[in-house]
Amino acid sequence: MEFQSSRVKTVKSSPSMAVSVLAKKMLAQGEPVINLSLGEPDFNTPAHVIEAAHQAMLDGNNHYTAPNGYEVLRQAIVDKFARENDLNYGLDEICVANGAKQLLFNAFLATLEPGDEVITPAPYWVSYTDMVLLNGGVPKVIPCGSEYGFKLDAARLEAAITPKTRWLMLNSPNNPCGAIYTREEFAALGAVLQKHPRILVISDEIYEHIILGDKPFVPFVTACPGLRERTLLINGVSKAYAMTGYRLGYAAGPKELIVAMNKTQSQTTTCPSAISQLAAAAALSGPQDFVRDANREYQARGAMVVEGLAAIEGLELQMPEGAFYAFPKCSAFIGKRTPDGQVIESDTDLSSYLLQVGKVATVPGSAFGLEPYIRLSFATSRQQLEQAIVQMRDALALLA
Repeated sequence: MEFQSSRVKTVKSSPSMAVSVLAKKMLAQGEPVINLSLGEPDFNTPAHVIEAAHQAMLDGNNHYTAPNGYEVLRQAIVDKFARENDLNYGLDEICVANGAKQLLFNAFLATLEPGDEVITPAPYWVSYTDMVLLNGGVPKVIPCGSEYGFKLDAARLEAAITPKTRWLMLNSPNNPCGAIYTREEFAALGAVLQKHPRILVISDEIYEHIILGDKPFVPFVTACPGLRERTLLINGVSKAYAMTGYRLGYAAGPKELIVAMNKTQSQTTTCPSAISQLAAAAALSGPQDFVRDANREYQARGAMVVEGLAAIEGLELQMPEGAFYAFPKCSAFIGKRTPDGQVIESDTDLSSYLLQVGKVATVPGSAFGLEPYIRLSFATSRQQLEQAIVQMRDALALLA
């Protein structure tokens, strides 16, 4: 008997999650694996946020909310955009969901017709293209390797647009490479989009608060205010506040789109967790010391990792500008042989080799639509990172 629909057959399980699960299984079996595969802060959630969740339960907030969530949370999000980004949104232009991932899925579910194209610069977060496929769309991937600074430019955007183009998918700071679009780069893309009124824009800004150098984060709508009514800003509390398990994302966009996304949510998960909503309100409205302190630590870790990887002959690496990942190019190792004679034919093979022999879990660039690269998360302790680099160096030195 066949259970999978044709749409489900076109997608794969999350590659980064699959590697993480395998790494955890190896750890449980006693193997000394260092897991750098998953983008999850190693810090605990701030104490005042945990207390807010506890108090929410004590106060009886243990039931359904409206699909668009508590007003107190939406107001905290409105205030955040005004305070931190100088962007003014109304309560009816805010949507909350069970993580930023669900917001992306809801947006595609609400808007895509069969065959609609979604322009997706690569490298991209692993789930973008599969979510498009699941909702009947067609991912139109544009490779943007290190020679392009890992970013899409206006000329390549214009060349990719067809009458079927429905969305442009952007992510800054980028997962997996850490690239940040400047105001001018966004504005150049916006100038192209002004000529194509059917095209909508998703700007995934979940790593807004993790900035590793001097280049500032700029929201897409700040750079392209004329596209405000066609743009969905995606954000959440998972990365900035170490709240991945709370599953709470938020978005800002045109009212009509928000209504459609809330409609899809009402027929799927009903609403986000009431407890997580009030915890998120406390995170956004409360003291921000944790965010600043965590960012300083990510900066130190990123500098250490880049220095360590740069010392490994054969890896090519640009310093990430944001997020907490390194994304070195590994073409020098493709075609080499392992000690037992196996040929490294792809970055997937190399990532598997590093896990099995180096005992370091990474994610191959192919999972992000760009080869040959590997992604390493430095959202873990400096001690673990230092040891991981040693193990990677030693394992790579065995390839001939």
